Amino acid sequence: IDGTVSCWGNNQNGRLGNGATSLIQNTPTPTSTLGPGRSAVEIAIGGDHTCVILDDGTVSCWGEGSHHRLGNGNLSDQLTPTQTSSLGVNRAAIEISTGQYNTCVILDNGSVSCWGTGWQGALGNGDSGQQNTPILTSSFGAGRTAVALSAGHGYTCAVLDNGSVACWGDNTYGQLGDGTTQRRFTPVLTD
Repeated sequence: IDGTVSCWGNNQNGRLGNGATSLIQNTPTPTSTLGPGRSAVEIAIGGDHTCVILDDGTVSCWGEGSHHRLGNGNLSDQLTPTQTSSLGVNRAAIEISTGQYNTCVILDNGSVSCWGTGWQGALGNGDSGQQNTPILTSSFGAGRTAVALSAGHGYTCAVLDNGSVACWGDNTYGQLGDGTTQRRFTPVLTD
């Protein structure tokens, strides 16, 4: 209720955010500070990392830094909450979802920004490379914005403002719902 975060379980690579290096924490333990006067408003837990949206619309992440999944410009593990790089001038995150090796947020203007590994097109920016700081996905179409978001293992889907769904990334098993098994490097509407 006060916007602090507590975590428990496996602390490998600092994924509990409490600054400790002990491997197991079997009771809820507060993370280190989220920043002076900051509180969490939303949390997402991915593969070996955790990210929160703070009350000022910025994002902090902690845990394993490989694949640039923390969005702070480097590959180092972070044992405590660490701010991501800028989401853009005067932009704020309003929803967050983490995949195995990436993180995506919906911004206050309805666009989506992602960071981490671009394997199979998971970042939706037209590329398969890693991105160590937030980068906008390609367009959802003229006038379309995202209202909900869910990241999976190598792919992400967004519900758009008109109720349609757009997905991007790994499509080996048809998980993008576009009637193909072709990976997509930019958002594509489901059938």
